[in-house]
Amino acid sequence: MENMSIQSNIHLKVKVYWPLIKSLQTGLLLMTGFTGFISSSCPVMNWRMTLGLLGSLFLTVSGSTILNMVYDRDIDSRMKRTVHRPLPSGQINANEALLLGLTVSLLGLGWAYILMPLYALVVFGGLFIDVVIYTIWLKRRTAWSIVWGGISGGMPILAGRVLGTGRIDDIGLLFMLAILLWIPTHILTFSMRYNEDYQRAGVPTFPSQYGIVPTRLIIALSSVGAALAIGVGIYALGLSWGYLRLLAVLTSGLLGLAIVSIFRPSEKINFGLFKYASVFMLGSMIMVVIGAMP
Repeated sequence: MENMSIQSNIHLKVKVYWPLIKSLQTGLLLMTGFTGFISSSCPVMNWRMTLGLLGSLFLTVSGSTILNMVYDRDIDSRMKRTVHRPLPSGQINANEALLLGLTVSLLGLGWAYILMPLYALVVFGGLFIDVVIYTIWLKRRTAWSIVWGGISGGMPILAGRVLGTGRIDDIGLLFMLAILLWIPTHILTFSMRYNEDYQRAGVPTFPSQYGIVPTRLIIALSSVGAALAIGVGIYALGLSWGYLRLLAVLTSGLLGLAIVSIFRPSEKINFGLFKYASVFMLGSMIMVVIGAMP
């Protein structure tokens, strides 16, 4: 009975703390990191190195997300979408979450350093930009903070590439640029859907600062840019034209939705674009992984 009680308590703890890491977002970033690593065709690639990559990235990305949650708990408490998260709802103490975020982040960075110092530096850069520059410094000041959020979002794929090649190269930077340009499609469609929430919380967004129409145009242009960056990266890797043709099909869907959202805007189209953007990026990453595997 005592063992069952302990297991039940552990289950409840995990259930309460799990939302702090935004598992879907973290999973997508892990996928990009793995893609960057596989794209290098690393000769020393083995299950230990792969486990180290995924483990260190999971800890660091989760830690940075928890730290962001701690800092933004006042914003979350004013938004209908986020008011039920563990911190604003009072399910978790802020000091406990802060300690957890710092501990998990340091463990991830330490693991990354053991694997490779340059890899650890890139991973640290992503964490620092995300927590300090994006969340603490810029998020409440300017809508352009999403550029820095995009840079931090592109760090995992660059880090994976660095771990495989031992250096920062053009392909890694291209893939990082693709993530940076993909971020507006993902975030701006989200900010349009929940524009009232962001205004209530006092967070500047492109829709509130520049209007809906310019925001939709930015989404369309960034979608094209992301597709071009990924396409050039795939070409530079030497993958077959079949992958480029498949990427063109995925891109046509993304661009089509972006154009429709400009000329025939609706909540349904906007949310469809938000969802498809994730499918597009995931599909692109899977293509790179399959095409680069030995």
